[in-house]
Amino acid sequence: MLIPQSVSYASSLAKLSPVTGLFSASIPGIIYALLGSSRQLNVAPEAALSLLVGQAVSTTLHSDPHSHPANPDAVGLAVASAIAVQVGLISFILGFFRLGFIDVVLSRALLRGFITAVAVVILIEQLIPMLGLTALEHSLNPRTTLDKLLFLLEHGFTNFHRPTALVSAGALGVLVFLRTFKGFFKKYPWIYRIPEVLFVVIASTILSDELRWDEDGIEILGSVPIKTGGHFFKFPLHHSHLKYLKGTTSTAVLISIIGFLDSIVAAKQNAARFGYSISPNRELVALGAANLVGSFIPGTLPAYGSITRSRINGDVGGRTQMASIVCSSIVLLATFFLLPWLYYLPKCVLGSIICLVVWSLLAETPEDVIFYWKMRAWIDMTLMSLTFVLTILWSVQVGVIVSLIISLLLVVRRSSKTRMTILGRIPGTERWKPINENPEAEEDAPGVLIVRIRENLDFANTAQLKERLRRLELYGVDPSHPSEAPRRQQARVLVFHMADVETCDASAVQIFHELFEEYKSRGVGIFMTHVRAGPREMFDRAGVVKLLGENAFYEDVATAIGRVASDTTLSRY
Repeated sequence: MLIPQSVSYASSLAKLSPVTGLFSASIPGIIYALLGSSRQLNVAPEAALSLLVGQAVSTTLHSDPHSHPANPDAVGLAVASAIAVQVGLISFILGFFRLGFIDVVLSRALLRGFITAVAVVILIEQLIPMLGLTALEHSLNPRTTLDKLLFLLEHGFTNFHRPTALVSAGALGVLVFLRTFKGFFKKYPWIYRIPEVLFVVIASTILSDELRWDEDGIEILGSVPIKTGGHFFKFPLHHSHLKYLKGTTSTAVLISIIGFLDSIVAAKQNAARFGYSISPNRELVALGAANLVGSFIPGTLPAYGSITRSRINGDVGGRTQMASIVCSSIVLLATFFLLPWLYYLPKCVLGSIICLVVWSLLAETPEDVIFYWKMRAWIDMTLMSLTFVLTILWSVQVGVIVSLIISLLLVVRRSSKTRMTILGRIPGTERWKPINENPEAEEDAPGVLIVRIRENLDFANTAQLKERLRRLELYGVDPSHPSEAPRRQQARVLVFHMADVETCDASAVQIFHELFEEYKSRGVGIFMTHVRAGPREMFDRAGVVKLLGENAFYEDVATAIGRVASDTTLSRY
């Protein structure tokens, strides 16, 4: 499966020599196996990432419509090398600085929208060679995905090349039939593990050779040189690559993020399945090192883990990283010794193989859409739809970057709201519970507002603390609009329950100091209970203890309320 896929991704999606895909499926996989923490992760080119490389290559080649590069293949290799080295550096640096937590920042809805859009883009891209319209495409040069879709609608039914279309349809039909047929025999490994992709490649190559399909106008793979440049190895930051670094940085960042997210999902799935743990930071370092080493071979594509291939690796018995080393070594041997045997392989068959991948990418989309609809997750639905629409109408980069920014803003918005609630007394006891969770809890001390802060405090979630407290004072815990009339009287005594606050950074303490100064100027009494040692030390250093006085700190709410009741200057409120 890996060899035909890698050849397809390199030639059909990345617009490079097929050998670059094979090197991407071998060198990075060996390096990752030596450094990575996942035992089943298969590191090789991915469809979406190869498409991004291909779009970057096309953009560079057509950046000046009035001139054409003397050697487009050399430009393509240089662009791919510039992307590969940046991808490796970005991933390695993220892991070195322990930023592996980014896998929890981006929502699954964003990834689903991206994957679905990329699947549609790839399908449109591959229908052109599958219908034999490559030459016409080069003459008309449709740029965007929408332009290519209109191109297909205009010429796909009238100007298609009949022999190419028949071979493409036949190959795709056999692939779908074999995959469906295998699904009925999951209990029989010798049938279920038949490599349908390899079977179609071998059969179509033999038929093409025997029937001389190339003489009928069907494009074949032809002779593929092993060397992708003047030298087998080349320093990735060579002066011929440097001029492409600036223009490919955004693509490299996007590939690094999407590639890591796919890889960590695949790694965690197999870790849960086989009972071991995964280190996201170590994964980033290993993936970065793998791509850095791979970038020394000109044109090598970015290589990351695949959910599907990694699952198959586990299914067929892979239990340690040695499985990846053996697999990558076989691919490397095939690169040097088997490529001549693929001389007559029809290029349209490679498009059919990629269409089968597209089917796999689209298979989970309906399930996710139905789930979000059932859960009324409108924000997730909107984010997924926005990613899909922008990717189709504009570009993959714009779609993902806009959705990425929105996703991060949503995370910041949620984290900037300090989780607080109002406590009330359970009648007949000295226990205080949140009034919105316990209907029997009552606020039985007039003018006293007891606020429980339910998370650690930092610069982000305390920036709006003053406004949040004001809304609690005037409107309580129920949702309200700022234009509504206040439902409550301003509190004259505030009691802060701090049992859930384990840490409090300097910015948060500074905001508290300013807030307490304002409350004192208003004559509002301030008490703090259940303050842990860490936050208490920070309050002491910042002068908050001096500002409020030692008698403002108590072990529990009951003691603080007793102090309020006994103090005539406070109880009169």
